[in-house]
Amino acid sequence: MWFREAFIIKPISFLGPKGTYTHEAASKVGNNLIPYCTIPAVFESVDEGECVSGVIPIENSIEGAVGQTLDIFAHKSNLKISGEIIIPIDHCLIVNKGSSLEDITDVYSHSQALGQCRDFLSGISAQLHYSVSTANAAKSIIGNFNSGAIGNSKSAELYDLDIIARGIQDVDNNETRFVIISKDDSLPSNNDKTSIIFSLFEDNPGELYKILGIFLKENINLTKIESRPSKKGLGDYLFYVDFHGHRKDPVISDILEKINKNTSFLKIIGSYPEFNESSID
Repeated sequence: MWFREAFIIKPISFLGPKGTYTHEAASKVGNNLIPYCTIPAVFESVDEGECVSGVIPIENSIEGAVGQTLDIFAHKSNLKISGEIIIPIDHCLIVNKGSSLEDITDVYSHSQALGQCRDFLSGISAQLHYSVSTANAAKSIIGNFNSGAIGNSKSAELYDLDIIARGIQDVDNNETRFVIISKDDSLPSNNDKTSIIFSLFEDNPGELYKILGIFLKENINLTKIESRPSKKGLGDYLFYVDFHGHRKDPVISDILEKINKNTSFLKIIGSYPEFNESSID
Protein backbone atom coordinates (compact mmCIF):
# COMPACT_ATOMS: atom_id res chain seq x y z
CA MET A 1 0.00 0.00 0.00
CA TRP A 2 1.03 3.60 -0.58
CA PHE A 3 2.08 4.41 2.99
CA ARG A 4 3.29 1.05 4.36
CA GLU A 5 6.80 1.25 2.89
CA ALA A 6 7.46 4.60 4.57
CA PHE A 7 6.29 3.67 8.03
CA ILE A 8 6.56 -0.09 8.49
CA ILE A 9 9.85 -0.08 10.44
CA LYS A 10 9.10 3.06 12.47
CA PRO A 11 6.77 3.40 15.49
CA ILE A 12 3.19 4.45 14.81
CA SER A 13 0.94 5.65 17.60
CA PHE A 14 -2.79 5.03 17.72
CA LEU A 15 -5.73 5.68 20.01
CA GLY A 16 -5.71 2.57 22.18
CA PRO A 17 -6.08 0.21 23.77
CA LYS A 18 -5.23 -2.75 21.58
CA GLY A 19 -8.22 -4.52 20.09
CA THR A 20 -10.18 -1.38 19.15
CA TYR A 21 -11.27 -0.33 15.67
CA THR A 22 -8.49 2.28 15.71
CA HIS A 23 -6.03 -0.57 16.35
CA GLU A 24 -7.52 -2.37 13.35
CA ALA A 25 -7.03 0.75 11.21
CA ALA A 26 -3.47 1.27 12.45
CA SER A 27 -2.65 -2.36 11.64
CA LYS A 28 -3.22 -1.50 7.98
CA VAL A 29 -0.49 1.15 8.18
CA GLY A 30 2.31 -0.89 9.77
CA ASN A 31 3.31 -3.41 12.43
CA ASN A 32 5.30 -1.38 14.95
CA LEU A 33 2.36 0.09 16.83
CA ILE A 34 2.18 1.92 20.16
CA PRO A 35 -1.21 2.53 21.85
CA TYR A 36 -1.89 5.85 23.58
CA CYS A 37 -4.86 6.41 25.87
CA THR A 38 -6.18 9.68 24.41
CA ILE A 39 -6.37 11.51 21.09
CA PRO A 40 -4.27 14.44 22.45
CA ALA A 41 -1.59 11.92 23.51
CA VAL A 42 -1.42 10.56 19.95
CA PHE A 43 -0.90 14.09 18.60
CA GLU A 44 1.76 14.73 21.25
CA SER A 45 3.62 11.49 20.42
CA VAL A 46 4.08 12.68 16.83
CA ASP A 47 4.75 16.31 17.72
CA GLU A 48 7.56 15.26 20.08
CA GLY A 49 9.07 12.74 17.67
CA GLU A 50 8.28 9.64 19.73
CA CYS A 51 6.40 8.27 16.71
CA VAL A 52 6.65 9.08 13.02
CA SER A 53 2.88 9.11 12.59
CA GLY A 54 -0.36 8.49 14.44
CA VAL A 55 -3.78 7.05 13.66
CA ILE A 56 -6.91 8.64 15.11
CA PRO A 57 -10.65 8.60 14.32
CA ILE A 58 -12.11 11.69 12.65
CA GLU A 59 -15.69 10.76 11.76
CA ASN A 60 -18.28 7.99 11.81
CA SER A 61 -21.03 7.59 9.25
CA ILE A 62 -23.65 7.24 12.01
CA GLU A 63 -22.33 9.33 14.91
CA GLY A 64 -20.73 12.13 12.85
CA ALA A 65 -17.47 13.99 13.43
CA VAL A 66 -15.07 13.38 16.29
CA GLY A 67 -15.11 16.89 17.74
CA GLN A 68 -11.92 16.51 19.76
CA THR A 69 -9.90 15.60 16.67
CA LEU A 70 -11.22 18.60 14.72
CA ASP A 71 -10.62 20.97 17.63
CA ILE A 72 -7.01 19.87 18.07
CA PHE A 73 -6.32 20.44 14.37
CA ALA A 74 -7.83 23.91 14.65
CA HIS A 75 -6.39 25.13 17.93
CA LYS A 76 -3.49 23.05 19.20
CA SER A 77 -1.49 21.22 16.55
CA ASN A 78 0.25 21.93 13.24
CA LEU A 79 0.43 18.28 12.27
CA LYS A 80 -0.88 17.31 8.85
CA ILE A 81 -3.18 14.60 7.59
CA SER A 82 -1.02 12.37 5.40
CA GLY A 83 -3.53 9.58 4.73
CA GLU A 84 -6.96 8.21 5.52
CA ILE A 85 -8.38 4.76 6.26
CA ILE A 86 -12.05 3.79 6.24
CA ILE A 87 -13.03 0.77 8.32
CA PRO A 88 -16.45 -0.89 8.14
CA ILE A 89 -17.82 -1.23 11.68
CA ASP A 90 -18.73 -4.90 12.05
CA HIS A 91 -19.89 -5.33 15.63
CA CYS A 92 -19.69 -8.85 17.09
CA LEU A 93 -21.05 -10.42 20.24
CA ILE A 94 -17.98 -11.83 21.98
CA VAL A 95 -18.11 -14.47 24.71
CA ASN A 96 -15.88 -16.92 26.54
CA LYS A 97 -15.25 -20.21 24.80
CA GLY A 98 -18.09 -22.59 25.64
CA SER A 99 -20.67 -19.88 26.33
CA SER A 100 -23.85 -19.72 24.28
CA LEU A 101 -26.28 -16.89 23.63
CA GLU A 102 -28.67 -18.35 26.19
CA ASP A 103 -25.99 -18.03 28.90
CA ILE A 104 -25.51 -14.28 28.47
CA THR A 105 -27.12 -12.11 31.13
CA ASP A 106 -24.82 -9.07 30.90
CA VAL A 107 -23.30 -7.28 27.90
CA TYR A 108 -20.42 -4.78 28.09
CA SER A 109 -19.21 -2.28 25.52
CA HIS A 110 -18.54 1.36 24.69
CA SER A 111 -21.70 3.47 24.81
CA GLN A 112 -21.60 4.09 21.04
CA ALA A 113 -21.32 0.38 20.27
CA LEU A 114 -24.24 -0.44 22.56
CA GLY A 115 -26.27 2.32 20.93
CA GLN A 116 -25.48 1.02 17.45
CA CYS A 117 -26.73 -2.49 18.33
CA ARG A 118 -30.06 -1.64 19.97
CA ASP A 119 -32.17 -3.95 17.78
CA PHE A 120 -30.03 -7.00 18.49
CA LEU A 121 -29.72 -6.26 22.20
CA SER A 122 -33.46 -5.77 22.61
CA GLY A 123 -33.92 -9.42 21.65
CA ILE A 124 -31.62 -11.03 24.23
CA SER A 125 -32.83 -9.49 27.55
CA ALA A 126 -29.35 -8.80 28.90
CA GLN A 127 -28.27 -6.05 31.30
CA LEU A 128 -26.10 -3.47 29.51
CA HIS A 129 -22.91 -2.01 30.99
CA TYR A 130 -20.74 0.84 29.67
CA SER A 131 -16.99 0.39 29.14
CA VAL A 132 -14.34 2.93 28.15
CA SER A 133 -13.69 1.03 24.90
CA THR A 134 -14.82 -2.07 23.03
CA ALA A 135 -11.43 -3.65 23.73
CA ASN A 136 -11.72 -3.06 27.48
CA ALA A 137 -15.19 -4.59 27.36
CA ALA A 138 -13.80 -7.77 25.79
CA LYS A 139 -11.01 -7.94 28.36
CA SER A 140 -13.44 -7.44 31.24
CA ILE A 141 -15.50 -10.56 30.46
CA ILE A 142 -12.60 -13.04 30.51
CA GLY A 143 -13.60 -15.95 32.72
CA ASN A 144 -17.20 -14.79 33.14
CA PHE A 145 -19.34 -17.24 31.17
CA ASN A 146 -22.55 -15.24 31.70
CA SER A 147 -21.13 -12.04 30.21
CA GLY A 148 -20.66 -10.94 26.64
CA ALA A 149 -18.99 -7.96 24.99
CA ILE A 150 -19.63 -6.07 21.79
CA GLY A 151 -16.52 -5.35 19.76
CA ASN A 152 -14.62 -6.28 16.64
CA SER A 153 -13.02 -9.58 15.67
CA LYS A 154 -9.56 -8.24 16.58
CA SER A 155 -10.48 -7.90 20.25
CA ALA A 156 -11.85 -11.46 20.28
CA GLU A 157 -8.61 -12.71 18.75
CA LEU A 158 -6.49 -10.66 21.17
CA TYR A 159 -8.15 -12.14 24.28
CA ASP A 160 -8.79 -15.65 22.89
CA LEU A 161 -12.56 -15.29 23.00
CA ASP A 162 -15.31 -16.61 20.75
CA ILE A 163 -17.67 -14.74 18.44
CA ILE A 164 -21.23 -16.08 18.52
CA ALA A 165 -22.90 -13.34 16.42
CA ARG A 166 -21.45 -11.07 13.72
CA GLY A 167 -22.78 -7.95 12.06
CA ILE A 168 -25.16 -7.14 14.90
CA GLN A 169 -25.17 -3.37 14.28
CA ASP A 170 -28.53 -1.82 13.38
CA VAL A 171 -27.19 -0.08 10.23
CA ASP A 172 -25.16 -2.06 7.71
CA ASN A 173 -23.29 0.89 6.18
CA ASN A 174 -21.68 1.89 9.49
CA GLU A 175 -18.12 3.05 8.76
CA THR A 176 -15.48 5.03 10.61
CA ARG A 177 -12.92 7.21 8.90
CA PHE A 178 -9.48 7.40 10.47
CA VAL A 179 -6.67 9.76 9.53
CA ILE A 180 -2.92 9.33 9.65
CA ILE A 181 -1.26 12.37 11.22
CA SER A 182 2.35 13.28 10.48
CA LYS A 183 4.62 16.30 10.44
CA ASP A 184 4.21 16.48 6.66
CA ASP A 185 1.39 15.60 4.32
CA SER A 186 1.76 13.50 1.16
CA LEU A 187 3.00 14.19 -2.35
CA PRO A 188 0.43 14.32 -5.16
CA SER A 189 -0.89 10.92 -6.24
CA ASN A 190 -3.44 11.96 -8.92
CA ASN A 191 -6.26 10.85 -6.60
CA ASP A 192 -6.04 13.22 -3.68
CA LYS A 193 -8.12 15.09 -1.13
CA THR A 194 -7.30 18.26 0.75
CA SER A 195 -8.64 19.24 4.18
CA ILE A 196 -8.86 22.84 5.35
CA ILE A 197 -10.27 24.89 8.23
CA PHE A 198 -11.44 28.47 7.80
CA SER A 199 -13.50 31.17 9.49
CA LEU A 200 -15.43 34.05 7.95
CA PHE A 201 -14.76 37.77 8.39
CA GLU A 202 -18.31 38.53 9.47
CA ASP A 203 -21.56 36.68 10.06
CA ASN A 204 -23.35 38.24 7.09
CA PRO A 205 -25.81 36.68 4.62
CA GLY A 206 -24.00 34.95 1.78
CA GLU A 207 -20.50 34.93 3.32
CA LEU A 208 -20.24 31.13 3.34
CA TYR A 209 -21.90 30.93 -0.08
CA LYS A 210 -19.18 33.21 -1.43
CA ILE A 211 -16.47 30.78 -0.32
CA LEU A 212 -18.29 27.70 -1.58
CA GLY A 213 -18.81 29.47 -4.90
CA ILE A 214 -15.05 29.48 -5.42
CA PHE A 215 -15.14 25.66 -5.53
CA LEU A 216 -18.19 25.65 -7.78
CA LYS A 217 -16.58 27.99 -10.31
CA GLU A 218 -13.63 25.60 -10.68
CA ASN A 219 -15.86 22.47 -10.64
CA ILE A 220 -14.13 21.06 -7.54
CA ASN A 221 -16.17 18.49 -5.60
CA LEU A 222 -16.56 18.93 -1.85
CA THR A 223 -16.60 15.62 0.05
CA LYS A 224 -17.36 17.10 3.48
CA ILE A 225 -18.32 20.36 5.15
CA GLU A 226 -18.67 20.63 8.91
CA SER A 227 -19.02 23.54 11.32
CA ARG A 228 -17.65 23.69 14.86
CA PRO A 229 -17.78 26.43 17.49
CA SER A 230 -14.67 28.60 17.31
CA LYS A 231 -14.62 28.83 21.14
CA LYS A 232 -14.64 32.64 20.83
CA GLY A 233 -18.35 33.09 21.50
CA LEU A 234 -21.83 32.10 20.46
CA GLY A 235 -22.44 32.33 16.73
CA ASP A 236 -18.73 32.26 15.86
CA TYR A 237 -17.86 29.13 13.87
CA LEU A 238 -15.02 27.39 12.12
CA PHE A 239 -15.73 25.47 8.93
CA TYR A 240 -13.99 22.20 8.08
CA VAL A 241 -14.00 21.31 4.39
CA ASP A 242 -12.63 18.30 2.50
CA PHE A 243 -12.44 18.44 -1.28
CA HIS A 244 -10.90 16.64 -4.23
CA GLY A 245 -7.44 17.70 -5.36
CA HIS A 246 -3.97 18.34 -3.92
CA ARG A 247 -2.83 21.69 -2.54
CA LYS A 248 0.11 21.63 -5.00
CA ASP A 249 -2.18 21.36 -8.03
CA PRO A 250 -2.27 24.76 -9.77
CA VAL A 251 -6.08 24.97 -9.70
CA ILE A 252 -6.25 23.99 -6.02
CA SER A 253 -3.42 26.36 -5.14
CA ASP A 254 -5.33 29.20 -6.79
CA ILE A 255 -8.53 28.26 -4.90
CA LEU A 256 -6.67 28.27 -1.59
CA GLU A 257 -5.19 31.70 -2.36
CA LYS A 258 -8.68 33.09 -3.08
CA ILE A 259 -10.09 31.56 0.11
CA ASN A 260 -7.23 33.03 2.12
CA LYS A 261 -8.05 36.51 0.82
CA ASN A 262 -11.74 36.14 1.65
CA THR A 263 -11.55 34.63 5.14
CA SER A 264 -10.23 35.76 8.50
CA PHE A 265 -8.47 32.45 9.13
CA LEU A 266 -7.36 29.59 6.86
CA LYS A 267 -5.45 26.48 7.86
CA ILE A 268 -4.52 23.67 5.47
CA ILE A 269 -4.46 20.46 7.49
CA GLY A 270 -3.28 18.17 4.72
CA SER A 271 -3.36 16.87 1.19
CA TYR A 272 -3.34 13.09 0.92
CA PRO A 273 -4.43 10.16 -1.27
CA GLU A 274 -8.15 9.45 -1.14
CA PHE A 275 -8.89 6.08 0.46
CA ASN A 276 -9.63 3.06 -1.67
CA GLU A 277 -9.50 -0.63 -0.84
CA SER A 278 -6.50 -1.31 -3.09
CA SER A 279 -4.39 1.17 -1.09
CA ILE A 280 -4.36 -1.19 1.90
CA ASP A 281 -3.83 -4.50 0.10
